[in-house]
Amino acid sequence: MRTLEKIKQASLITAIKTPYLANGEIDLAKYDELVEIQIAAGVDGIVVGGTTGEGQLMNWEEHLMLIAHSANKYGDKLVIVGNTGSNNTREAIKATKYGFSSGMDAALQINPYYGRTSIAGVKEHFKRVLDIGPAFIYNVAGRTGQDLTPDIIEPLAQHEHFIGVKECGGNERIAHYEQQGIACWSGNDDESHDARHTYKAHGVISVTSNLIPGLFRQLMDTKSDDLNASLQPLMNWLFCEPNPIAINTAMMMTGAVNPVFRLPYLPLSNEQQKIGLPLINQLNEADVVGGKAQSLNLANVLTLS
Repeated sequence: MRTLEKIKQASLITAIKTPYLANGEIDLAKYDELVEIQIAAGVDGIVVGGTTGEGQLMNWEEHLMLIAHSANKYGDKLVIVGNTGSNNTREAIKATKYGFSSGMDAALQINPYYGRTSIAGVKEHFKRVLDIGPAFIYNVAGRTGQDLTPDIIEPLAQHEHFIGVKECGGNERIAHYEQQGIACWSGNDDESHDARHTYKAHGVISVTSNLIPGLFRQLMDTKSDDLNASLQPLMNWLFCEPNPIAINTAMMMTGAVNPVFRLPYLPLSNEQQKIGLPLINQLNEADVVGGKAQSLNLANVLTLS
């Protein structure tokens, strides 16, 4: 297992997509292809079964299998972050213990969502899961309905297993944390270049790097306002619907994965695809996972429960 300091050196972490077979089961062969592409592009780590990887649509057997598979096969090449968070503290503890037993380097932990609790309850939830092993805390108020403000994060940062924050609360907050020595990874792809080079973030945990990992490697390594500006329309399109709808559609448009959705996710409409098509195809084909994009025939897309 990597040390906390080693994990903190990972500036580009991809929230890896989970691909499916026509029967709706996880396509491990295709998953391995996607991970190998990420490695070749210089990505430092992956989040397994995150929101983008649709951990929320997996049962725990699938979820923990994928973490174990990733750690066993790629643990020597990538930082393996397992999303073992839950709004149920008991489940989060159990999944996190299994994840570390399977060889993951770190957990991604989220505050209880939907069944929200008190601030005291949030702090105790995180303390219990941090006690198990190294963890990123994920703050995404748009999904949890509860912002993890500095008065919550700053005391947690004293825990020996606290790595840092995947922060969706904006770059000013990232700068505030980094000035105190609290490591941050941007959770907003469109802000991540500036987060890294202006606000001193450690890096990004990215959705878009599923599609263009090499270009995101450049964004994290070198300040390039021109490259960042050129990719903004694509990044905005990839969040035109709740993630991971658009990244799924995009990777099906390029042929990177089979056209299979697990409900309740459905592909982007024909009109939405028409907006994204030129944004993908204006890029160098070699920079895009799957290559040149074409519109999906929605009649051929499988949507499985």
